[in-house]
Amino acid sequence: MSVIALRPVEDSDFDALFDQMRDPEAMWMAAFSTEHPDDNAAFHTHMTKQRTSSDITLRAVTCNGQLVGSIASFVFQGQTEITYWIDRAAWGRGIASRAVAMFLDLVPTRPLHAYVASDNIGSLRVLQKAGFKIIGTRTSFAHVRNSQIEETILRKDLD
Repeated sequence: MSVIALRPVEDSDFDALFDQMRDPEAMWMAAFSTEHPDDNAAFHTHMTKQRTSSDITLRAVTCNGQLVGSIASFVFQGQTEITYWIDRAAWGRGIASRAVAMFLDLVPTRPLHAYVASDNIGSLRVLQKAGFKIIGTRTSFAHVRNSQIEETILRKDLD
């Protein structure tokens, strides 16, 4: 059985995370990314800011000691949101589900919101398994797909 863990993100993780988040198939599935996903300097600046912000909790996700992604919560427009990214090579092994469950124990803030491309069935399942409920949809511009897409809005309240 794989050992999934969360740990603080380190500077030495930045290049691997940058590469994971530039995988074309993963980017398409996630749909939402920065406007310029190939800008390594901007990525490093963004990650450094995330690590030092008082209203962001950022963790690396590891599987058997190997970095396989990241997970974070942040405040946007007064709501606390969760986001995660798992390397496509690690999809389908329950890593995201375990990481989200562990992160929910780490971050007690509720409600917690998530926004997912409505056709990203895997992420919708992960979040629903963790107790998130669908509360609506909206249309948003996805830079990766260069189009407006439907996004599902989820919320996790106190258990």
